[in-house]
This record gives sequence, structure tokens and C-alpha cells, in this order.
Amino acid sequence: MKRLLILCLTPLLLLGSNEGEHVRLKDLVSIEGVRSNQLIGYGLVVGLAGTGDRQQTVFPAQSLANMLQQMGVSVNPALITVKNTAAVMVTATLPPFAQPGTAVDATVAAMGDCSNLQGGLLVLTTLRGINGQVYATVQGQVVTGGFVAGRSQSVQTVNHPTVGRIPNGVLIEKAAPSLPIGNTVHLQLRDADFTTSARIAAAVNKHFTSAAPIAHADNAALVSVTLPPSYDRQSTEFISELETLTVEPDRAARVVVNERTGTIVLGKDVRIAPVAVLHGNLSVVIQTTFDVSQPAPFSPNGTTQVIPQTNVAVKDEKARNVVLKQGATVEELVKALSAIGSTTRDVIAILENLRAAGALDAQLEII
Repeated sequence: MKRLLILCLTPLLLLGSNEGEHVRLKDLVSIEGVRSNQLIGYGLVVGLAGTGDRQQTVFPAQSLANMLQQMGVSVNPALITVKNTAAVMVTATLPPFAQPGTAVDATVAAMGDCSNLQGGLLVLTTLRGINGQVYATVQGQVVTGGFVAGRSQSVQTVNHPTVGRIPNGVLIEKAAPSLPIGNTVHLQLRDADFTTSARIAAAVNKHFTSAAPIAHADNAALVSVTLPPSYDRQSTEFISELETLTVEPDRAARVVVNERTGTIVLGKDVRIAPVAVLHGNLSVVIQTTFDVSQPAPFSPNGTTQVIPQTNVAVKDEKARNVVLKQGATVEELVKALSAIGSTTRDVIAILENLRAAGALDAQLEII
């Protein structure tokens, strides 16, 4: 039986204060142009203990032949049979403002029919951006979070041994393509909301007093801020002070239900209109058992017969009643559902019916 977990998001209570929860601007917005970039590359992992790509995977042999050709060794790819080599895709994330020499992590994933990357070594591989330019190189020992033990039919696999990581194996060779910070800073809201956008602009104008407002809410997802004259050529210091400002975000009333895990999250602004809920269960159980009829001992014409016996049981539970008054809160809803012993499926069905009846003043999202 699944356990029902209901989380109620309520406002932060501060002693001696009636203010709501204030969040740092750093946690609400991101700076336009300050972003990460994804890198990708193709490489070879060597040193595997016979768990590499097999003969039907053609491109590892071709790649190995090309690599040996660059080192002055000429071989025919069709004649290579190497079980200790695997072709892999390498991915990494290029941080914003990363400078040459910065080390970051890489993820390595097998492309062919390699069964295990444990103990392998990724040889020097270049990583490219979306524009096709090389931004980093990677090489090092592949660390996997799993392993394969056993032989033939008796094999035990733990986690996923065909994907691994190379901690600090990526060396940045070219600076990240980050946009320079000019006289205007654009703040991008992570969750677009008109009210939150207006509050951010008001908080910035209140903190940085000047002859004219320096912040303006362009839309629900963008706030433009002009650097004050006192911060001329000090954009980094200005953004640092900007990120420490606190704003009370406005959040939409939402109910999120995860049927797989039995988790229900209800926001603090969820309200229930006056409504009565009657919920009951009608269960029908049909069971078939097979009885064996044996003939009498030494009977010349008797045969063994299998006789099916079918039993039908019907159980109709009494409907459970819940009455919610005007402006019912989340706590009242949770207490009422818990009082009638609702399961996860019961709660989901009740919430969907409340939304269909127009009694749930919130967005219902099922994931």
C-alpha cells in the first residue's frame, strides 16, 4: 500500500513581523548573457578488460586506425580486432567567464556495444561548442558508478557501468563566449510573473536612489536596470550588491500531484469554495478455484475430473462525507482528507472533481 505524503507550503512566520517570505534576487533572476554552454566530443576509451566494443561496431576500429596514423603507425581498420577499446561520446559544461586553464568535469557514455567502461582511460579528445569551434580538451581515467560481476549467464550488474565521469578532466582552451556587461543589465526571471517583476523593479529603485528610476519591468520575465553614475566602470560590484536585495515573490496557487510516489504538494494560496464531497468504494471480487474429483478406487470407467468453482463477493463501503466552508484553507483540506482515510488515488480523484466543479481555486498539475 502506498503511503500518502501531503506537503503544505505556508508562509514563513517571523517573530515580531507580519512580512511574508523574502528571497534574494540572486535566487529569483539570472543575468542576461551570463550562461553556461554545452560542449560535446567523440573519443576512445582504452584499457578495458575485454569489455570494449565488439567486431560489429565498425567506427571504433576506424577511429583507432586514424589515431595510429597520426602517430606514424599505418594499419588496416579491417584487420583490427581490439576488445579493450570503446567509442564514447564526451559531454561537458563550459561555465560562464571560464578562462583558459580552468578544469571542469566531463561525462563519458559508450556509443557501441561496450558492456563496461570500468577501469578505462579516455585518450585526448577535443570538445566543441554549437558553433563547431574547439573550446576544451579532455583526457583521464573514467570513474563509473557501477560494475559487472560474473560470467556467462550468471552476471550481476550494479547501477550503470556504461556511463562514467572524469573529475576535473576537462581543460578549457578558449574563453567562454560570454557577453560583456554594459551600462544596462537585464534581469531574467526564472519563473515569469508580472507581480514579481514589478516588485523587483520597485526594490531596485528603492535601494539605489537617484534622480530618475534606474529599473523598469519590461515584461513578466525581464527587468532592465541601468547602472547608476556612482558605479561607472564597476559593473561587477553593482551586480554583487544587486544580488543581495530581497524581494517577496508572488506565486500562483498550484496543486502538484505525483501519482507514482504518492506525493501531493499544495501551495499556501490554495482556497476551496463551499462544497460537499461524498466518496465511497464499490469493489467486486471474483475468485475461481479448481476442485479435483477422483473416481472410486479400482473403478473401471472412472476418470479424474477438474471442476471449477467460482465465488463472487461484492463489497460496497459507506460513502464518506467531507464538507468545506467558504474560504477553506489548505490545512482544513488536508485534515478533512486525512480524517476520512483517503488514499493517494482517492485524493487525486477528489482534486480532479473539485477542479471540474469549479471549487478549487488553483492550478492542478499531475506529473
